[in-house]
Amino acid sequence: MVNKNSVFIMGSYVTDLTARADRLPQPGETVLGKSFRTGAGGKGSNQAAAAARLGSEVSLVTKLGDDAFGKLALDHFQTEGIDTTHIAIDKERATGSALITVDDESENMIVVTPSACANIHKEEIEKAESKLAESAVVLTQLETNLDAVDTTLQLAEKHGVPVILNPAPFQPIPDDWLKKVTYLTPNETEAAQLTGMPVDSVESATAAAQTLHQLGADNVLITLGKKGCLLYNAEQKGKVYDGFPVHAVDTTGAGDAFNGGLAYALANEYGLEDAIRFANAVGACAVTKEGTAQAMPTLEEVMQFLDSEKEAVK
Repeated sequence: MVNKNSVFIMGSYVTDLTARADRLPQPGETVLGKSFRTGAGGKGSNQAAAAARLGSEVSLVTKLGDDAFGKLALDHFQTEGIDTTHIAIDKERATGSALITVDDESENMIVVTPSACANIHKEEIEKAESKLAESAVVLTQLETNLDAVDTTLQLAEKHGVPVILNPAPFQPIPDDWLKKVTYLTPNETEAAQLTGMPVDSVESATAAAQTLHQLGADNVLITLGKKGCLLYNAEQKGKVYDGFPVHAVDTTGAGDAFNGGLAYALANEYGLEDAIRFANAVGACAVTKEGTAQAMPTLEEVMQFLDSEKEAVK
């Protein structure tokens, strides 16, 4: 029996080590930073935090090292109300890490070292099969070892659970994966990498989305940053859902906020167009704060934001 509002996530956890500076360094250059922060991160963890803060019942499969950063992760998951039953501990590899630099224009540079969460075994995912089977939505990314993603897709297909695949960070994927994906959510860069086509306008994004749809993805949602999201499926052939104009402070977790918001909305039976608008709002709220997981908004914050947007349009 499907548990409405439940989201199953298989993905990464990394500890974010974030420095802010006036500008991003050039190759070989050292710049002085203005601040430094350590926090919970990784696409799987961030998306889990986003969905949990909105109110979803979130189960996360990931892998941590037996170290201080791993303990930080478990504390974070407990605080956010994320089910940690199926989180594995790697006795040999360290917890993943991400080195992040953010400049005064809110642009960022990131180097991710997945470490333990690049070593998730098939059996560790299969232990969570019953939880996956009763979930309303499965969400996964490409920041772990790809055989773990493949196992997740196979189990979701076996149990008929809709899948959101956020193909980030980009890795080449098998051709048959897209046939198992209900919602594919690349950004413009990832859409270009997946198709080998330039994606630098609405027209080129539409062409890339059409290609990905023809390859098997039921619904292709290309996120366009502050411009919003383009949808291509059997009914909508490249419709753009506008983003929300906000003053961005830190765009690091924008894509994760969007995907977590989309998962929440779909798990709660929003229609796809309403789910996209909601996910756009979650992303907009997140970029107005510093950080990644800590910037994810609550449901109350998102609804207040949407109400304020309605008032502004009047």
